[in-house]
Amino acid sequence: MKNFIFKYGLMAWLCCSTVTMAQEIPISGLIIDSTISRQGHDFANQLSRFWQDIPNTFGKNVVVKEIILPQAGTQVDVIFDKKIIYRTNFGRRLLPLDEKVNQAVVRLVNAVAQTYAEEENPDLAGDEW
Repeated sequence: MKNFIFKYGLMAWLCCSTVTMAQEIPISGLIIDSTISRQGHDFANQLSRFWQDIPNTFGKNVVVKEIILPQAGTQVDVIFDKKIIYRTNFGRRLLPLDEKVNQAVVRLVNAVAQTYAEEENPDLAGDEW
């Protein structure tokens, strides 16, 4: 009888301890690549290399989303904090991406700095000047 109570008591304790231990692991500082084309993938890849070097990105995620525009190519949006901070179009031909990636990185750094400044200064509310 003692062995039976011990086994079920141990099993109940294990079940309760795993329930309390099963918490969500926060994943942050990611670039989510929702691109379709080769140029879109290259753009997201180059942007992710710069994203690793930007400070204060813990808790911030970036989405690179690509939409097909019929007969025109594709449109790539860089979304940060649920806002489109950069939008560009890629034609059908492969062109160098360095200038577009640099523009996106500059806007991304500015967006991170602005969010960090808003978090640090309670005086700067979203509805104030």
